[in-house]
Amino acid sequence: MRGGKWEVVPFWVLYFVLLCGYFQGCFSAFNLPHPPWKKQSNFGSSIVFPLTGNVYPKGYYQVTLNVGQPPKPYFLDIDTGSDLTWLQCDAPCRKCTPAPHRPYKPNNKNIVKCEDPICASLNHPCHNPNDQCDYEVEYADHCSSLGVLVKDAFPVKLTNGTTFVPPLVFGCGYDQEVPASAHAPFTDGILGLGNGKSSIVSQMSSSGLIRNVVGHCLSGQGGGYLFLGDDVLPSSGIVWTPIVRASSEKHYSLGPADLLFGGQATGIKGLPVIFDSGSTFTYFNSEAYKTLLSSIKKNINTKQLTDAVDDKSLPVCWKGSKPFKSINDAQSYFKPLTLSFTKSKNIQLQLTPEAYLIHTDHGNVCLGILNGSEVGLGNVNIIGDISMLDKMVIYDNEKRQIGWVPANCNKLP
Repeated sequence: MRGGKWEVVPFWVLYFVLLCGYFQGCFSAFNLPHPPWKKQSNFGSSIVFPLTGNVYPKGYYQVTLNVGQPPKPYFLDIDTGSDLTWLQCDAPCRKCTPAPHRPYKPNNKNIVKCEDPICASLNHPCHNPNDQCDYEVEYADHCSSLGVLVKDAFPVKLTNGTTFVPPLVFGCGYDQEVPASAHAPFTDGILGLGNGKSSIVSQMSSSGLIRNVVGHCLSGQGGGYLFLGDDVLPSSGIVWTPIVRASSEKHYSLGPADLLFGGQATGIKGLPVIFDSGSTFTYFNSEAYKTLLSSIKKNINTKQLTDAVDDKSLPVCWKGSKPFKSINDAQSYFKPLTLSFTKSKNIQLQLTPEAYLIHTDHGNVCLGILNGSEVGLGNVNIIGDISMLDKMVIYDNEKRQIGWVPANCNKLP
């Protein structure tokens, strides 16, 4: 019992507490002022988690979540591009990737059945309502996880000071596939932050814990924070644009957008874009990428910058007359990019050079926007971590809009 005091209570209250402790899925009566099946008015509160990681060289941002009773810590890669959260599972694990902690160990009481609505939302075939609910998820980089759904406790503390232990559904992955060309993050699993029923934020919202809002602030210096709920949002300055997606699509999609370079039109119009914190870099379709790269190269003074062909950090890199100590040393050689959302009046996403370049260990700078068509993304355009640095990015699933505002991501709200 954290932060509580033992008090004399009536027998019927004690009986209720014991009964709740017996049935899996009840919250702790001492931590929860109202039972979970009643909609509570915690709307307006948030849960804030510090992040670690960076765009380069790690390539991902992770959060530490405590899971189970007693709670154990796990490191999870934050991913707004998918819904389901999963941990590597001691089931036994047929194919596990290297991870910082021992795999999560479920028991039979944790297993979610096919009759659960969250199972149905995953569209995985079930033959019997009492069968265990299996899942399989594949990502854009062709990594995948296969396993079974389980339900366990996730202790969290809201910004209003209240502690809760909600039972949440997540995947127990015992078969992870990572292509040779991909680099799996050194984490225990993935924290799915999409808007589907299986996502953690959707589950917490449906129980009345928080509003269905999620956001992050990724620091260019590394670290930052993740938040669920909406009470940490600034009162002004947020630029909002509506989420646009087909009924079958669950990504955070915006658009169409026109691409500008140095404030000038590039001829690339109508780009649909996806905001995806699970993607390290930004990806444009082949036409947009080639046009952008051509615009950048035309703008470069070859007396100041030359191709760094020996630097294999990313496909396109440049070096100066002497090694750069940081991106700041090189940013004056590049112009800003802009995504102008044509159906949202005067709404633009400004990408300064720091939002599309990385500084490598070799003292060079490389283009952090890649050709998505070459990695199987087709016409999909992804705004990845590199282009969301030093901004608070908010995904409001209730109002179906995405917002962003410059922020100091080194300081927790």
